[in-house]
Amino acid sequence: MRNSEEIHFLPSTLETVDGGLYRWLDETLNLHTKTNNGIYKVPVLWLGSERAWQIKNDQRIRDKVGKLILPLITINRNGVVKDPNFKGIFQANIYETQDYRGGAVPADRRINQDKTQNFQNNIASRATDNEQQTGKNSENNQIVYDTFNSPIPVHVVMNYSITLRTEFQQQMNDILQPFITTTGQINSFLFTKDGHRYEGFVQQDFSFSNNTTNLAEEERMFETKVDIKVLAYLVGEGYNRNKRVLSKRENAVRVRITNERRILADKVPWKKKDDDYRE
Repeated sequence: MRNSEEIHFLPSTLETVDGGLYRWLDETLNLHTKTNNGIYKVPVLWLGSERAWQIKNDQRIRDKVGKLILPLITINRNGVVKDPNFKGIFQANIYETQDYRGGAVPADRRINQDKTQNFQNNIASRATDNEQQTGKNSENNQIVYDTFNSPIPVHVVMNYSITLRTEFQQQMNDILQPFITTTGQINSFLFTKDGHRYEGFVQQDFSFSNNTTNLAEEERMFETKVDIKVLAYLVGEGYNRNKRVLSKRENAVRVRITNERRILADKVPWKKKDDDYRE
């Protein structure tokens, strides 16, 4: 059976890491708490999106006058650091191939069954008397591989801040405790997006900013900030890349060198002499 499966390779970008962490917070943790209306899933709001889109996308986060409805979780990316000491598995820079394909490191390799079959049929036709091209033959070492190369991954450290806002202390306890207990005795976790995997670390300090000590007429609110550091990698230049993110190359299985030949006009058997044209 021929391998007709297509390779879907999506590059790792800043937006990929943002979406992966957002999905981990919204779907994996899936934080709930108790409200007057029963068990309530706490909405997760990405602060980088437009306010008009936020209001239209999820109408639960604001009331009729546009005021935020608590409890609520917001996430924001604070910064990106490219540390030279954080290189991942590539301890040296690898330049891309200087052609229109590009690519630096192999990302996947598969057998090209069409071209490998041509070599196998050639071996079978020589090994049989009737020159058939199928059947059991000797081992075929002439295998053609399709190697898919991608640019070298650039490792970065991305810092995020997650803010938890509630009206009651019990609600804050409900949504804060999973950040402490989900990872167990360690502070690291893994999340994926578009086939890429990243590692996040929940920082050990949880800063509280509550106004419970203020006895004025201001609305009471509990606020806790959770910092997360993500070790990620970026591939390619995104929309600014003028080459393919995944380039395809084939290996050479046989090298043939032809012999040098010298053809003389007087020794060519099919060329007639001038005397042959005389009557």
